[in-house]
Amino acid sequence: MQRDAAFFQAEWERVIGDADWFQRPMRWAQLTLVENDPGRYDPAFWLDYFREIQADSACLSAGGCVAYYPTQVPWHHRSAWMGADDDPFGELVAGCRAQGMVVIGRTDPHAILDDAAQAHPEWVAVQADGSPRRHWAAADHWVTCALGPHAEEQMTAIHREIMARYWVDGIFGNRWSGHGVCYCDYCREAFRAASGMELPAVADARRDDYAAWLAWREDRLFALWDLWDAAIRAINPRGRYIPNTGGGALSSLDMARTGARADILFADRQARSGLMPIWAAGMSAKEYRAAMDDKPVGGIFSVGVEERYRWKDSVQSAPEVRLWAADATANGARPWFTKFAGALHDRRWLPVVAEIYAWHARNERYLRNTASLATVGLVYSQQTGRAYGGAEARERVESHILGWYHALVEARIPFDMVHDRRLDAEHLARYKALILPNTACLSDAQCDQLRAFCSAGGSLIATYETSLYDERGRRRSDLALADLFGASATGPAEGPMQNAYLHLNAEARQAHPLFAGLRDAERIIHGVRRLPTRAHEAAQPPLLTLVPSYPDLPMEQVFPRVERTGQPELYAEERGAARIVYLPWDIDRTYWEILNADHGALLGNAAAWAAGELPATVQGPGVLDVTVWRQARSLTVHLVNLTNPYMLKGPMREVFSVGEQRVCLRLPEGCAVGDVRLLSGGVLSEVHVQGGVLRAVISGVAEHEVLAVDLA
Repeated sequence: MQRDAAFFQAEWERVIGDADWFQRPMRWAQLTLVENDPGRYDPAFWLDYFREIQADSACLSAGGCVAYYPTQVPWHHRSAWMGADDDPFGELVAGCRAQGMVVIGRTDPHAILDDAAQAHPEWVAVQADGSPRRHWAAADHWVTCALGPHAEEQMTAIHREIMARYWVDGIFGNRWSGHGVCYCDYCREAFRAASGMELPAVADARRDDYAAWLAWREDRLFALWDLWDAAIRAINPRGRYIPNTGGGALSSLDMARTGARADILFADRQARSGLMPIWAAGMSAKEYRAAMDDKPVGGIFSVGVEERYRWKDSVQSAPEVRLWAADATANGARPWFTKFAGALHDRRWLPVVAEIYAWHARNERYLRNTASLATVGLVYSQQTGRAYGGAEARERVESHILGWYHALVEARIPFDMVHDRRLDAEHLARYKALILPNTACLSDAQCDQLRAFCSAGGSLIATYETSLYDERGRRRSDLALADLFGASATGPAEGPMQNAYLHLNAEARQAHPLFAGLRDAERIIHGVRRLPTRAHEAAQPPLLTLVPSYPDLPMEQVFPRVERTGQPELYAEERGAARIVYLPWDIDRTYWEILNADHGALLGNAAAWAAGELPATVQGPGVLDVTVWRQARSLTVHLVNLTNPYMLKGPMREVFSVGEQRVCLRLPEGCAVGDVRLLSGGVLSEVHVQGGVLRAVISGVAEHEVLAVDLA
């Protein structure tokens, strides 16, 4: 049944009205229709399910590749399974509005059919050899150019039509940003006019032409975002274009620019693939929050398997789905489940999502976070990813971040992620310690911001080649932060090293907090790569010194040729309230590769020493992701139990509960405690408050426990 635009506008005014809607949604439901769903799937089932699970917001397939409504835009392909009077999108929108839900429409512009390509060949992406680009998965489709006339003209018309007809709250753009360099006439001419260059043949950001293309592409995509957003707002001032974009150091669009212009974003890391830790959902939430301040972030999770073989109709195991969603929630993301296809082939996931959402709805007031209380910030650097990492960015940049991330989780240190474009005093004011995981590319201005942070009492930890390159990836003659580190580079990086070690200063390992857990270790393994350095002052014996590589075969020759050197491999000092730690080797990347316990201990100790007093500590068995939050009238400590043989490779088969956990929560100044409770059915055996510190003993944790403290 088709309804007119007046109906949908009236429903929007009833449900949303003049209020901004962005902070309202807490539990999202996404139904991504496939073309043969109309007339085959049961929309009433989905609307009933949304009501049952207390979803308050929905993302529904609208148009782009396929229109699920009676479109009047030429060459906008209408589902061949729709009847003359059918309006699947409108039917779902009306049903969701009847339940008081926020609704956004999903568009996907990345592919068109033969007829549209023949009528508008200028819409089709072109390969480097000049041939139009066929779709890699659907042989009767063509890949569109994301930057040219199809985006500017066709998608603007489609977005305008959807908004004018249905008065949705926003349009969520999927696969809107393209798939590599397009060599169509539009891209060639527009790029040449903007840069004076020809389109790049090699994808390497260290090359001038590709760096220029990345900048031009980014500006063009932001211009399209503005164009579509303006078209939407001209009809509904409260509406928004919401791009599916963003991520960490390897993300293709600047997250600082993205976060500054977005009122709401959604982290689209749906599930694990290959070797991926279960905490990756929480990491994704942290990356987005680093760019969004206190604006809402949704965490998209799939109910299916998300491996490279694309089993889109699959169902994931229940423990895997529950823990993935739990870690995203604990790290500040609002849950969004996504289901591909309206027809159900496997119903096992339905009660799992219902259980997750029922818990979330019961405890919503403790999940509307107003601020993270973490005092440690882990920097991720997109400019390092581009200008230094090149084709090896995952190894040279991302692996350093992942190593630190895992070490902080294992050390149970609450932390946020920080974008490298947001190192100003305002954004760093909440942190006591900042971690730079091989943040090789830093501008002079960024280095000055870091000096100001330390001058104000903030502590700093850095590894390997941090600050050795400028923002364009050009190598400096020395570390730009050599004055902070107390060390200078003396040559090019060395490695990969075989069979190299580190000697621990005998006195320091008994007394210095950096060596907690390593008191009996005279020697530990080195990393794989190191930057040769010299200390600015040598008054104190080095804490950690180089034992150079020596043969590892034949076995008779496996002995050090040099037992001791005076070469420091760790610089640590206190400067007023600030504590500075510099490790001129790839400890974080090596830790991620081999997970050596000594490296993990050193990283965790460095973070704890640099940060000083933490907002919360948790003692007990197992691997827990610990986060600490403030809400309007409460504080929460999340404990996500990652203890599982499948922590680094899914899917999980079952949950392995851990035993008693002792929580120590430092209360913000002036806070008085009311009720204290657990949100997931655990048992509080002890609770007492003294001297601004709340101590509680939790009997154990299954998947996800939350200590909730009401403020009187």
